[in-house]
Amino acid sequence: MRTVLMVAEKPSLAQSIAKILSRGNMSSRKGLNGACSVHEYTGSFLGQSTHFKMTSVCGHVMTLDFIGKYNSWDKVDPAELFSKAPTEKKEANPKLTMVKFLQVEGRGCDCIVLWLDCDKEGENICFEVLDAVLPVMNKPRGSERTIYRAKFSSITDTDICNAMNHLGEPNRNEALSVDARQELDLRIGCAFTRFQTKYFQGKYGNLDSSLISFGPCQTPTLGFCVERHDKIQSFKPETYWVLQAKVNPEKESSLTLDWDRVRVFDREVAQMFLNITKMAKEAKVESVSKKEKVKQRPLALNTVEMLRVASAALGMGPQHAMQIAERLYTQGYISYPRTETTHYPENFDLKGCLRQQANNPYWAETVKVLLSEGINRPRKGHDAGDHPPITPMRAATEAELGGDGWRLYEYITRHFIATVSADCKYLQTTISFSIGPERFTCVGKVVTSPGFTEIMPWHSIPLEESLPHCEKGDLFPIGEIKLLEKQTSPPDYLTEAELITLMEKHGIGTDASIPVHINNICQRNYVTVESGRRLKPTNLGIVLVHGYYKIDAELVLPTIRSAVEKQLNLIALGKANYHQVLEHTLDIFKRKFHYFVDSIAGMDELMEVSFSPLAATGKPLSRCGKCHRFMKYIQAKPSRLHCSHCDDTYSLPQNGTIKLYKELRCPLDDFELVLWSSGSRGKSYPLCPYCYNHPPFRDMKKGMGCNECTHPTCQHSLSMLGIGQCVECENGVLVLDSTSGPKWKMACNKCNVVVHFFENAHRVRVSPETCDLCEAALVDVDFNKAKSPLPGDETQHSGCVFCDPVFQDLVELKHAAMRHPMHRGGQGKRQGRGRGKGRRPGGRLNPKKPKDKMAALAAYFV
Repeated sequence: MRTVLMVAEKPSLAQSIAKILSRGNMSSRKGLNGACSVHEYTGSFLGQSTHFKMTSVCGHVMTLDFIGKYNSWDKVDPAELFSKAPTEKKEANPKLTMVKFLQVEGRGCDCIVLWLDCDKEGENICFEVLDAVLPVMNKPRGSERTIYRAKFSSITDTDICNAMNHLGEPNRNEALSVDARQELDLRIGCAFTRFQTKYFQGKYGNLDSSLISFGPCQTPTLGFCVERHDKIQSFKPETYWVLQAKVNPEKESSLTLDWDRVRVFDREVAQMFLNITKMAKEAKVESVSKKEKVKQRPLALNTVEMLRVASAALGMGPQHAMQIAERLYTQGYISYPRTETTHYPENFDLKGCLRQQANNPYWAETVKVLLSEGINRPRKGHDAGDHPPITPMRAATEAELGGDGWRLYEYITRHFIATVSADCKYLQTTISFSIGPERFTCVGKVVTSPGFTEIMPWHSIPLEESLPHCEKGDLFPIGEIKLLEKQTSPPDYLTEAELITLMEKHGIGTDASIPVHINNICQRNYVTVESGRRLKPTNLGIVLVHGYYKIDAELVLPTIRSAVEKQLNLIALGKANYHQVLEHTLDIFKRKFHYFVDSIAGMDELMEVSFSPLAATGKPLSRCGKCHRFMKYIQAKPSRLHCSHCDDTYSLPQNGTIKLYKELRCPLDDFELVLWSSGSRGKSYPLCPYCYNHPPFRDMKKGMGCNECTHPTCQHSLSMLGIGQCVECENGVLVLDSTSGPKWKMACNKCNVVVHFFENAHRVRVSPETCDLCEAALVDVDFNKAKSPLPGDETQHSGCVFCDPVFQDLVELKHAAMRHPMHRGGQGKRQGRGRGKGRRPGGRLNPKKPKDKMAALAAYFV
């Protein structure tokens, strides 16, 4: 019996596909990485009895990154990133050990069927999976084919079974186009981002952005928002005048007429027209025309239109809407949500999809009428050759989906029903009047057949006051003629929907990446989302775009990125060489980068006007160890300390609060220590600003606080306050937080494990002695007599927080799915809880892992 491995893009998809193919007759187990399951069943493949193993990845298996030193902002000139810096594929999420998991499941398999999403990214993931699995699969016999690709657009029995019966091959060219895009975005984005971030954050203190990023797609996206902002700022309102007339067809009614000249911008001319028309007493009907008009039903739904409507009508951001659409797809409610196509193929089962909706109370009547009277063929749209339009694939209720999931599903369903409904038809009546020499018009609309507007009422023809029955030559008394003074108004800020339209028009990003680019400019604090989901550029966003225009407009205009996208599409079609496109594009941007660096003073002039220099920002906090003057704490992102006398800037940990730490100084450099805290429920630790940026010992890295410092005698160091190995992560050590009393705690210096212990203790101190059982440092605890929880009214005790039964009920672990074995009555000797066996000078323990690491960890997990 042969064995076939099948791989989907997400765990939920793997389960759904396996359930369909096995007809529910399958067994399931967790994979070794804990994130992906394996579903197994027996069936037939190419006429042979086969054991199937269906599993999944979690998106991309690999990611592209620079090698070694090229990931350091300080060691490498950003210009080297365009060509010299080598890149490598690394695991996208090392914690998932996805490559190892795939190799374990793929070992000994004869064939592989790839069920990745059917777009360019999916094709790229296909080859990532193949790179991991092929070396461990059984070797093919002769020219036997072992790699198959399933093409599908929805998670339905019909579509999945049809895909299994018509297997193809993965598309190498489409995968290469994704590789090219990844490398271009990495090299170009990192080079510009590193240079401008370091340059401007080293000069200005209130930029309020931790990263001043550049992206080949992100920056033109921001450019559209700033362009609209500039139009608003430069707009000068003009006064104009409109002639408004009202006639009285009957005694109790009046009809407002529109002036055929629309408006005039000269007050005297407008007054002249008013005087002429006021001489007339009656309005004469010059013509009456009636025309039957049609409002066309919508084209089938593609991704861009769905995102536009989600933002404009449902109030959902593009990225949020895309996440919901993907969830609806993986659950089988809609077809694949990433598509540029607005045209249904001839063999698409429109009636089958419509029948699914026949029992929903919101549109059951409309659907039943369509099924009985016959559906209308959807309008001919654009066929991009990717996936069918977004379509509801099975019925759902609001209770099933809830909230935003239901609202998006409801829109998709209503849109689909509208595409197979009739057009809306209405009768438009236009009456032309003359008042003196001037012409006026009145238009009325009466719906004759609502068509698709029954299911999409927001598209319905608005109800208007019915026009009087009249004929040419009829006269109506004039009720009123007046001159209205108005002003032209500026455009409003771009909505997300309008921005999506501009990005699609100019070829910026793909249907899948457009939401990501919009989200990025929001995250970077370049724009803010105002009411009505309008995007208002921040000061930083405006200055950046104006700076790009001043130095090199092509960096922000959509033209150059649009041209690159066309080249990437040619790679996908096999019409352009991957290496040549990469080399040519990088050469262009490398030249632009050098010119940008040489001309940065032009952007700096704009920055000086809008932002404050570091020396004029922040508030005094701690003393510099060099000049002993106060350094200023700059709270705006990224938070840092700046010494204006030495003109030095020191990075700090982010996403927490910083305060002075008891005016204590570092024994190495005399800098005053500061205390970083993530809050009362989180962890806190002191740090020396200089050591944090310039590691004093070889075994330390930049960005380490005192809780990771290996100084042998400093009272704040890991050597003095470290207690034992972390119970959850690989390399962490639990360190006493000496500032946490009376609610004492120790926290891991690598992960988020926090251990609360000895509440209300008067003093907690780490002892030089170690536990005989687990080698963790002992802890000396001193309680006040009135609050002592120790037996026999004792106030002092020294013991191991892990092994000592006296401490059993005084230790509480947070953020870790574990508890100590002693809580289960276990008293056996265990290895490896300590900070290591090698001693440092001063009698302290060297905090490193023991050899029997896995046994020690296993002993502590439930």
